[in-house]
Amino acid sequence: MSTNKIILGIVTAAVAGAVIGLLIAPEDSKRTFKKLKKKTNNLAGDLIAALEKSKEKAANAAAGLKEEGKAYANEAAGKAEEYVDSARHQVGNI
Repeated sequence: MSTNKIILGIVTAAVAGAVIGLLIAPEDSKRTFKKLKKKTNNLAGDLIAALEKSKEKAANAAAGLKEEGKAYANEAAGKAEEYVDSARHQVGNI
């Protein structure tokens, strides 16, 4: 399961719990809606922070993979040069 799905599930459950709790609370509707709005804004901020952190992790992973790919490409180019030099040497000895 992906991290984004887990985060979305947690946030959805938290929002649903907050809404249910606030709606059945014995307070007037204006106060209830103010609390609901505040909770929703807090949860939205938490979700945005979590998504930004996930985005940063993904960018770091992509950069690492790019560098690893460059290293493999350089290694392959070096091996290719070795094979070409070896082939030239063998052809020269014929």
